[in-house]
Amino acid sequence: MAEPTPRRNEPRLRPAPLLFEPAEASADPEHFFDLESIDDPRALLDRATELTQAFRAAADRAMEFQAIAAAQLADPRRFDRLTAADIAERAEWTEDYAKKMVEFGRDLMRGGDHPD
Repeated sequence: MAEPTPRRNEPRLRPAPLLFEPAEASADPEHFFDLESIDDPRALLDRATELTQAFRAAADRAMEFQAIAAAQLADPRRFDRLTAADIAERAEWTEDYAKKMVEFGRDLMRGGDHPD
């Protein structure tokens, strides 16, 4: 899993909206956000790029929430706190990565630079 990379001084990108696909469309393995129906390669590149940026932004945002949750779960003030090993098992991480995520989450919470 990739290491968390704080981006405190970079503006947060607003990704293109990710619209949920109807079940019948997503059941078709060739169907992916209607990209297969775009014939113009310029339009295809534009839309595929929008989706790539949206997925990256969504993954970064979700990772920040993971880090904050890990930090909260590891908080020594909690009577039900979890160890790094417990967090790692729950999130399917290595213990070292869980420790890094806990620290990243603490940094996010201290800096006030965490997701709304």
